[in-house]
Amino acid sequence: QVQLVESGGGLVQAGGSLRLSCAASGSIFSINAMGWYRQAPGKQRELVASVTTAGVINYADAVKGRFTISITISTNNAKNTVYLQMNSLKPEDTALYYCYARRGPELYWGQGTQVTVSS
Repeated sequence: QVQLVESGGGLVQAGGSLRLSCAASGSIFSINAMGWYRQAPGKQRELVASVTTAGVINYADAVKGRFTISITISTNNAKNTVYLQMNSLKPEDTALYYCYARRGPELYWGQGTQVTVSS
C-alpha cells in the first residue's frame, strides 16, 4: 500500500502563487510516476501534471508555462514527494487538487486539497 498526504492548498487572488506538496510513504519502492489531477464543481477530473521517476514530465495545455511539477525520490525508500508550483493563478484554476501515485497497474490517490482563486 501507498499512503499520500497532500498540503499547500488555500485561497489566493488571481495572479498569485501556491505550492502543493504530496508525500508518498509505505510501499513506494516501485512507484514509477506521481502527479496531480484536479476536479472543479460539475466537471470531470482532469490531469494537471505528471512526472515519472525517470524524469519525464507532462502538463495539461491549460497550465503550461504557469505550473511546474517536480519530484524528490527517497534513496532509502522512506518517502517520495511531488510538488506542484502554481504561478499566475487564474479563477479557472479553482478546483480540488488530487495527488496520485502509480505503481505498476495500481493507482493511489490523496485526499485532495482545495485551491480557490478569487478574481
